[in-house]
Amino acid sequence: MNAPSLTLTKNTHSCIRLERNGQALVIDPGGFSEDDAAVGADAILVTHEHPDHFDEARVRAGLESNPAAQVWTLRSVAGQLSAAFPGRVHTVGHGDTFSAAGFDVQVHGELHAVIHPDIPRVTNIGFLVGGSVFHPGDALTVPDHPVDTLMLPVMAPWNKISEVIDYVREVKPRRAIDIHDALLTDLARPIYDRQIGGLGGADHGRLTPGDTTRL
Repeated sequence: MNAPSLTLTKNTHSCIRLERNGQALVIDPGGFSEDDAAVGADAILVTHEHPDHFDEARVRAGLESNPAAQVWTLRSVAGQLSAAFPGRVHTVGHGDTFSAAGFDVQVHGELHAVIHPDIPRVTNIGFLVGGSVFHPGDALTVPDHPVDTLMLPVMAPWNKISEVIDYVREVKPRRAIDIHDALLTDLARPIYDRQIGGLGGADHGRLTPGDTTRL
């Protein structure tokens, strides 16, 4: 018997939507994402507090659109939502596991990547969804579990392309799909595609916001 179909929709920047069996899970609806990025979601996961990953208005819109929707995130984000949505906001950290929108989820990672030594590091967690799709947030976390599809932060103030390539090599996913790409210009994209695809050792691709692929 075939496994239920899993689809991934890329929203702008680091936001993705995973859907299976009529349920939807959204990760990191931030300020660069579409206004309705979390609307209709059954579960919303947030990796950290930075505004390009967590926009309170977008998360609230998702929770208000579906009274059964719930959020899993770290303490700094949960504290901004829990009073308004009692019982629907769950605080998680590295090593935790939970079920959301029909997906088994594992939490990996503890700290945001270093932007600059003078900038304090905030907490950051990554989510391994369904044992196959890993979204690291703003860190190059390597989970202690095989990864089929790696959501790859390709361009950020805290990384460079050699680190991105080495990250793909270390995780060893079957495929890597770009996220954290809103600031990457169209001129640069072919360069990133060629170097990551040629040197990373995994199938590498990117999706235009709104595009969906079957995993």
